[in-house]
Amino acid sequence: MLTELETTLLGIMMMVIMLGMGASMTPRDFLIAFRKPKGILVGLLSQFAVMPFLGFLLAVALGLPAPLIVGLLLIACMPGGTTSNIFAYFSKGVLALSIMMTTVSTMVAVVMVPVLLSFYSSMAGVTGDYYIPAANVAQVLVVLLVPTALGMVLRKVNANIGATIELIGSFMGVVVIVFLIASWVPRNYQLLLDTGPGVYFVTIGIGLIGMLFGYWVARGLAQDTNRARTISLETGIQNGPLAVLVITLSFAGDMQQEVLLIPVLYSLFIVITSTFITLWYRRSATREALARDAAKVQAR
Repeated sequence: MLTELETTLLGIMMMVIMLGMGASMTPRDFLIAFRKPKGILVGLLSQFAVMPFLGFLLAVALGLPAPLIVGLLLIACMPGGTTSNIFAYFSKGVLALSIMMTTVSTMVAVVMVPVLLSFYSSMAGVTGDYYIPAANVAQVLVVLLVPTALGMVLRKVNANIGATIELIGSFMGVVVIVFLIASWVPRNYQLLLDTGPGVYFVTIGIGLIGMLFGYWVARGLAQDTNRARTISLETGIQNGPLAVLVITLSFAGDMQQEVLLIPVLYSLFIVITSTFITLWYRRSATREALARDAAKVQAR
């Protein structure tokens, strides 16, 4: 499990991440986005309809025990993380859409995550000590909206300060994942060796399958390939550190250790799998851009 000091540091780092996320937005960005909200709505559909249902199906299909079901469902119900914005940038995706999706999904998560987690936990038969009360999740998410709002205010007051905070917040998103891996994995290497292939399958699969479904849901709802790739990354890359924070504040001792397994492994593998997907998407975006340029030349 994480020590009290590590839990405190995780909470502080999450505050910095949310501050940076808020600093990436201004009220004007929301006005512009909501004039053409289809991309965001498609993203929210993928985020809060596809991913939780996918997590539930994987948990039931593999017959996971209660603590692993809770960890998997929590990951599946989480909003997008700021890490997705970094991958969207390097994939030549629509960065503005990625940032807006991350911000809006985090706000919507205050209501949707407790509701979805409660619903799918009950459907999966999770009861007793492993059941996370909806109020616990909502409280954590509401608290994290405070630095998000503060970041937006700072960006409005001084654009340079806002840009600096945004950069720090994005960087901190990667730092948190490294922190989790460095603090948790060395103490639990035997647990990782004893973990069966089914757990690794769902840990890696939830992200990859989420990206696949996110892409085709977006294409099916008339989003172009570039926006579909962006929505794909935003769908599959969940806020793993936020899930870890919720768990550390909800469980203690061996129970915490058991529930943390999938979220920590997810945070590790999603960086690896997203890197390969991003390289593929980047190549596709470059090929499409060259094809458009060639078509323009031929049209002259």
